[in-house]
Amino acid sequence: MTTLENRPHTALLVIDVQNGVVEGAHRRDAVVANVGSLVEKAEAGAGPRRVGPALRRAFDEGERRLADGPRAGSGRRGAAREKTYGDAFEDTTLETVLSGLGVGRLVVVGAQTDTCIRSALHGALTRGYDATLVSDAHTTEDLTAWGAPPPDQVIAHTNLYWTHQTAPGRTAGAVETGAVDFGGAP
Repeated sequence: MTTLENRPHTALLVIDVQNGVVEGAHRRDAVVANVGSLVEKAEAGAGPRRVGPALRRAFDEGERRLADGPRAGSGRRGAAREKTYGDAFEDTTLETVLSGLGVGRLVVVGAQTDTCIRSALHGALTRGYDATLVSDAHTTEDLTAWGAPPPDQVIAHTNLYWTHQTAPGRTAGAVETGAVDFGGAP
């Protein structure tokens, strides 16, 4: 369990899911559909307030790089956070927001598997969070022209190593959309 004290809640962290980023991404439609279903699942446990408009706004804003903030049982509306670095925590208010909501576990989805997703996962784990990657709800663009492996291999490799990631007192892992559990809701 998380090493963060008094942080029993879970949040869905949606990273860089907007048109300008996912436009040419691998399996874009399937990934966006999975992200959408997770947002709905997270909202279902959060009462009457909804994060849907925040996610739709993120798509519409195109080139802005956003990390969709606290979710799943937080009882609060999702909050878009602009970010400059791959790690959604770096030089943002994300940690402050999550701390205020008692979040100690993150479920991570979104775009740019090879940069922003990996950075956010590692950033979360090193900051004491439990971090679960949703294996069929993240994607990346094709960067083979610059020497990167094809997107399907980048995604498969990230799923593989995050499934086996460990840290003292914290959990990590990768699960498919249908297996996501937003336990820890108030």
